This record gives sequence, C-alpha cells and structure tokens, in this order.
Amino acid sequence: MIIPKPGLLAATSGAFLLGPDSTLHADGEARAAADLLRTLLAPATGLPLAPAAGTAAGPGGVHLTLDAPEHDLGAEGYRLTVTPDAVRLDAARPAGLLHGVQTLRQLLPPQALSDRPVPGVPWQLPGVEITDRPRYAWRGMMVDVARHFQPLSFLLRTVDLLAFHKLNVLHLHLTDDQGWRMPIEAYPLLTEVGGTRARSMLGRAGSTDYDDRPHGGSYTVEELRELVRYAARLGVTVVPEIEMPGHARAALAAYPHLGNVPGRRLDVWTDWGVCENVLGVHDEVLEFCRTVLGEVLDVFPSPYIHVGGDECPTTEWEQSPDARRRAAELGLAAPKELHGWFLGRIGEYLLSQGRRPLCWAEDSSGTLPPEFTVMPWRDADHGLAAARRGHDVVMAPHRSTYLDYPQSDAPTEPLGQAGAIVDLRAVHDNEPAPAHWEPAATARVLGTQAQLWSEFVTTAEQADYLAFPRLCALADRAWNPSSDWTTDFLPALRDHGPRLTALGINRTTPR
Repeated sequence: MIIPKPGLLAATSGAFLLGPDSTLHADGEARAAADLLRTLLAPATGLPLAPAAGTAAGPGGVHLTLDAPEHDLGAEGYRLTVTPDAVRLDAARPAGLLHGVQTLRQLLPPQALSDRPVPGVPWQLPGVEITDRPRYAWRGMMVDVARHFQPLSFLLRTVDLLAFHKLNVLHLHLTDDQGWRMPIEAYPLLTEVGGTRARSMLGRAGSTDYDDRPHGGSYTVEELRELVRYAARLGVTVVPEIEMPGHARAALAAYPHLGNVPGRRLDVWTDWGVCENVLGVHDEVLEFCRTVLGEVLDVFPSPYIHVGGDECPTTEWEQSPDARRRAAELGLAAPKELHGWFLGRIGEYLLSQGRRPLCWAEDSSGTLPPEFTVMPWRDADHGLAAARRGHDVVMAPHRSTYLDYPQSDAPTEPLGQAGAIVDLRAVHDNEPAPAHWEPAATARVLGTQAQLWSEFVTTAEQADYLAFPRLCALADRAWNPSSDWTTDFLPALRDHGPRLTALGINRTTPR
C-alpha cells in the first residue's frame, strides 16, 4: 500500500523485474520525467535504464507517455499499468508523470530509496493497474527559516520529501521579526544587519531564558534560484513569504526610518511571539515593499506571493502623528484600518506584475482586500467566512496542520507550542472543505498545507521528528478524500515505515 492512497488501484497477476537490460522510453515533454526516474533509481539500483530505440519500450521496458485525455486525469493525474512484460505510465500533463514516478518508487522495495548502492535486491514491481488524480491542486508545507535558519541542503531534501508524498508546494517563510534570509540588492542591510540576532529565547513566548549565542544566516540569490529550479524538476512550486506590515522587526533593525518612531534604533528581535514594532505607512515604506517584492518576483516565478499580513499590532499607528494623519486623509475611521489599506496597495502591485497576493487570515472580520487568496489558521470557520466573501482559500487550521505543536502529552515530547495536541489522527482528520459548507464556498478551497514554525526547531533531526509521519497523513487526505483512517491509512503507514527509514528520516525523539 502506498501514500497517498491512489484513487483506483487493482492488483493484477505477476510482476515486472527491472534489470540491467530494462529500457526506458519517453518522447517530447515526457523525457523530463524519464530522466527524473532514472536519476532517482540509479544510486541504489545502479540500473542504467537506457533510452529505448524506436517508438515503443517493448518487452522488458518502461514507457512514459503524455497521451491521456486531460478531462480524465486532469493536470496532475496519471495512469499506471504494470505487467510481467512492461510498465506503462501515462498522463495528460508532465506533472502527472512526475507523480507517477513517485508511485513507481513506492511500489519498488524500500531499498530502492537508498542514496547508496544496495546489492542483491530484486527490483520487482508488483502487477497493478492504477488510475489516480488529486483532490486539491494545492498540497503543501510551510517551512519557517526566519526563526531558525537552515541551509540550502535542508531545503533541497525537503523538496525531495514533499515530492515523494505528492505534495506540490513549498511555502518558504523567509522573513520575520527574528531574521531576514533573502538578500535584496537595493537594501543590503536587510541581511547584513537583519540576518543575525544576538541571542534566542529558550522557552515559549514570555520566557526569561536565552541561549546568549548569536544566530544568523541568509541565502544567496543563486541558492534560491537553484532551489526553484530543483523544485520545479520534481513538480514542486516554491512560494516565497515576505512578512508585512507586521513581523518586520528585522527589517526595522536594518532600516529604522521604515518604522513609526523617528530616530529610534531597534535590534533584531530575540523573543518569540508577536512584536509590537511594525512598518510605518508613509510613502517610503510602500516604495521599500514594492522594491523588495520586485526582487523577489525576479527569483521566484510562483503565481502566488505571500506577504504575511497577520498579527499586526496597531498601537504604533495609533500613537504616530504620521499614521493618524494618513488615516484621516484616507477617510478611515481609525488607524487600525490602515492594515487593510496597506495590504491593498501591496496587492495592487503584485496584481500589476501578474502575480496573485496571498496572506494569512487570523479572523473572520472581512478586512482583507478581496483580491487576496487567504490562509485561515486560527479556526476553520474563518475559512468558510473568507470563501463566502469571495476569497480563494488554502486551509491551514492550527489544530490539524501546525506540526510545531506536540504530537502527544508524553513527558518525552520535545518543547512545542502551547494550547493543543496535534496528533496523527488530528492531521488525518483535517478536512479542508467540511461537508456542511455550501458548494459555492467549497469551490473556493484550493487545498491545504502543513506548517512547521521553527522557534523550537534548530536541526534537521528535529524537523524530521515533527514532520513525520504527520506530513504523510496530510498528504494522504489532501490527495484522496476517501482514504479511511483505519482501513486505508494505518495499514499504508505500516508499509510506509521502511520507506521513511530508507530515506533517512528521523522518527525518534530528538535529544
């Protein structure tokens, strides 16, 4: 059994044995998926999977085609047939072939996932007929590299693991109060100053314990371009997030004039939680945001650009003569309404550049500009309210998608966010569009994603423990709504365990 559960799977007689003489045939746009399959299987199997001569794979061959009607399989579906004589993988679009490649990897013995040679294993695929397509177009994971920086190698491995589970979005949280990770040519101090904080809080928000060690790091533009290219090859889109107007303390430490108090100097924030220091609303700030986003657009071709938008205290605007003046000039009832106005200006800019603005939604107040796609995270009902107002929605309710929350109340569980236990069953029960939603609201749901905030995540080992197997549960339900917890997912997860081990994923409590 594989994860996520295929739409239709029927076991057939016999099996196909991949050997040194097995060929791999693909034409045109299908060649990229064939190259990927060859590359992924080579380290463990050593099989050349040489390109087939002629127009067909023939006996003993693997054949990848793009001949299927799109109305049958959609943009990401595929059809896979394994017989003793051949393997045939068909799709309507290249993305479907990429998902089929991952299914082939899961059907092979788990040793095929090793990154080093594994001799003596028969590389056998069971006879099967699969017709499969995803429920939702957006199936992803948010990774926070602002609180604790992780190197490019960590992100490339994350892409590998997302693609293996047919997740197609890496939402990259690049900036926050505690660090700025993307270089901006027009504002070099964002990483030179904003990329390093003096120390880090050791407990939850409000703690008085610190490690008293500087923490910092940033990517080069070329590293981010490499990430985008690598992800695209595996069918994963990288969606960047640049926080504004709140969660901007690192930017304010680098460029104080972007704030609300003239002459004030701030450091990069060393606490967790919500910082009261936010961007100002003067014209220079808007120009800063447009310039930064312009450079972001040049690196990330994603149709969606995330601008944060939540947890923005308005105290500084209420106390700022400039902000109060701007609110009055705009005819706003109070400075707090500048939040929606600010995001509206940013949304207009992104739309003018052919991109779609995306932000977090923390309530159901209806203050977000209508052109935004939103990610409700506090409560699933906020997603329904947003959909009814005409927003497209990516569901991210914290009680079923926040993987930085503890998995249990066991004393061995590492430190996590307070207030909830997000266990494996809670994640698998995540329903992006519950049955009581009306059809018009359900149609607005693009999909769902997991969140891995990194206040308490400093190593890849810790990230593995928090993500797996909970990410498997999210991937399963996001792809196939019919997957049953007892009869489908749990048996599949037992089969999946050796695969996770072969991929080097840590599933023991990190020290």
